[in-house]
Amino acid sequence: MADTRALSPTLRTVLFVVIAVLVVIWLVPLVVAVITSLRTNDDILTNGFLALPEAVSLQSFADAWTRGDLDVYLPNSFIITIPALFGTLALSSLGAYSLARFRFKGRLLFYFLFVGGTMLPFQILLLPVFRLSDALGIYDTYMGVIAIHVAFQLGFCTFVLRNYMMTVPVQLMESALLDGASEIRIWWSIMLPLTVPAFAAIATLEFTWIFNDYLWALILIRSSEKMPVTTGLAILQGQYVQDWTVIISGALMATVPTLLVFVFLQRYFIAGLTLGSSK
Repeated sequence: MADTRALSPTLRTVLFVVIAVLVVIWLVPLVVAVITSLRTNDDILTNGFLALPEAVSLQSFADAWTRGDLDVYLPNSFIITIPALFGTLALSSLGAYSLARFRFKGRLLFYFLFVGGTMLPFQILLLPVFRLSDALGIYDTYMGVIAIHVAFQLGFCTFVLRNYMMTVPVQLMESALLDGASEIRIWWSIMLPLTVPAFAAIATLEFTWIFNDYLWALILIRSSEKMPVTTGLAILQGQYVQDWTVIISGALMATVPTLLVFVFLQRYFIAGLTLGSSK
């Protein structure tokens, strides 16, 4: 990354202004959403979206939680996201370890299959996946959505973790083998601790992607009591198409888990990106 101290004062000023403008543009929708969630629906219909609230009210958050069924949709998102996240990390770490550790025929072919899978637009697989889940009897179940998330996120995670594991000195693993450690023991006690920054970066991204997924839940879940929060918010919009305060309050509440994950893992997330780029 270029050092801004090497730039002239004029260029630094221009760069600062450009960044400030971009930050303001990015924050405008968020600020409008927060202000809207603190207003009443009558206030919005009377004065419009961009007006300041006549009176601050938190009732819309309570309505979104109870009347909008977020007390059902939000737990459903965790029921889907957490097993899918752990399954993806476990399987991808084992696959990445195998591709980084062993030399066998077809190793590059398997690696390119993982990479190629990340480039395949999943929209073209909606119908085959739907028919497959129906044939396997996992349609309209949590397991169906969890399995699809694991399958589709496995390629990207394996790709990233394999490249990171390739930077681990092979002498560490050879020494462990000489001491009698098994490959599983080496993977668990040596490789995983050394790849914590990469794991944290992947976990942050995967949690956000899976938690915020809308399309697969829409395709594979029919029962409203099993829908995650993203699909539930779409139903909420259909039920309360004019109750904007409830809709926006529900959307803001749905962003809190991903925000907390990033706040707690940001140190590892940034470290993972930095070490990965330097190596």
